[in-house]
Amino acid sequence: METGSSTPAGSEENFEDFSDGTVDYQEVEEEENKHSIIQEIRNELSPEGASSSNGFKKSESFASVRSKDFCESMEDLDVSPDDYFHDKEWIQKRKHIFILSSAGKPIYSLHENEGKLATLCGTLQALVSFVQANNDTITSIVADGIKFVFLIRSSLILVAATRDNIAVQQLQMQLNDVYNQILSTLPHMTKIFEKRQNYDLRKQLAGTERLIDHLLVNDTSNKKITNNVFTTLTNTVQVLPLSTAMRNNVTSAIQNNCSKIRDLVFAVLIANNKLIVLVRMKKYSIHPADLRLIFNLIECSESFKTAESWTPICLPKFDMNGYLYAHVSYLADDCQACLLLLSVDPNVFFTLSDAKKKITEKLRRSHCLEAINEEMNNRGVNLRTIGIPEMRHFLYKCKVSAQLLCAELTHPYSSPSEFDRLYSIYCDMYHRIHNNLRPLKLIYHVGEKELVLAWVAQAYELYAVFEPTIDKNLVIKLVNKLVRWVEKEQDILFIKNHPNF
Repeated sequence: METGSSTPAGSEENFEDFSDGTVDYQEVEEEENKHSIIQEIRNELSPEGASSSNGFKKSESFASVRSKDFCESMEDLDVSPDDYFHDKEWIQKRKHIFILSSAGKPIYSLHENEGKLATLCGTLQALVSFVQANNDTITSIVADGIKFVFLIRSSLILVAATRDNIAVQQLQMQLNDVYNQILSTLPHMTKIFEKRQNYDLRKQLAGTERLIDHLLVNDTSNKKITNNVFTTLTNTVQVLPLSTAMRNNVTSAIQNNCSKIRDLVFAVLIANNKLIVLVRMKKYSIHPADLRLIFNLIECSESFKTAESWTPICLPKFDMNGYLYAHVSYLADDCQACLLLLSVDPNVFFTLSDAKKKITEKLRRSHCLEAINEEMNNRGVNLRTIGIPEMRHFLYKCKVSAQLLCAELTHPYSSPSEFDRLYSIYCDMYHRIHNNLRPLKLIYHVGEKELVLAWVAQAYELYAVFEPTIDKNLVIKLVNKLVRWVEKEQDILFIKNHPNF
């Protein structure tokens, strides 16, 4: 049984900036963004304009289903004996991600060496070119039960191939995060291809493939049971719960020690893929997609835990034309929260290092380190604790801040197969709610194994999964109870605004 209600077609959600204005986070094509925000900041700080150092080399931080039909469909191709089409184990992978240049040169493969995929990449590039010749853009095709989803950018073709029941939009969002990850390490990629269309980009990306690998490992096809996958689905970030007083103490410690550093654009404190505090230069903010790139960089780089690091990073949604320079360090041996201080000046490592030490000292005196450690063990909202045991799991998206609150993952979704099914349920609900042709405000679906509710309100989106046998009136009562609890605890669960230095 299922009910739904629609909203006016074309209605879209906007991410609000945390100042008086509104930031438009609509994706733009690379060639349309010729203005450098980073250079603008440099010009404001130095009337004569500081020289750009975007030539800075990457730091050491960047160093280093099976289908009979699918096999048969490849027999007509002129496949090299070395290609992976002869590898049964490779074919059995649940999902593949391929990146190739617009000329068809292999750049990246999620599984194994992309150099042995020349035949496939040539075929994919031919498909793209054929559709483009008819003044159209290919988004997806299905061949022998395999769904191929395409994301075309000015110099790259990104392709996801899977037999799983994942919506085209969701796969495109994952591909877009991969594209942003490439831009974060190589913002001048387009200029390279303008000079040499057949350039082998693997030379520039050497040693950074692990960042893309790790970004993709956070998806259910790799058997990881974590709420992190839902941030990509909803284009959000998670927040580490903290009392208002503690979060204000953390913010004050950063402001007091960084306010006089003129070139500092952002200070970001994170732990366990969750945001603790973001302090920013006035007028500027960070898009959730850029924050997820920061989370990915920190989570997959063990070297950051052993010493202070200095690394360039491009935040594509902020400015895809250049680097910010990040001082990266964990607060202390006894507190594994990571602080990033991002500047437009490549020569302020020691200034930022001194500021970080003072910040840590103040946080220790105010007992903030203990508070952060305590909350780092938080795995999500315990539904029994708040008196809603009939609800199995939920996602609550605060629309104005693009932040996500999740329930703790427990039985029956604590096994890989059941968690995979939960993820598929949320993907289906999310994309039906946000369907471009017929967006919905409410979905109530009773299935064999669970009851699912998706609800879009003015300030939030809620996706909740219940026991399959409960009454509709009880569902409404429990949802209202959850919403009231979230509203009561919102100062702890969410960050309403990001203060300035």
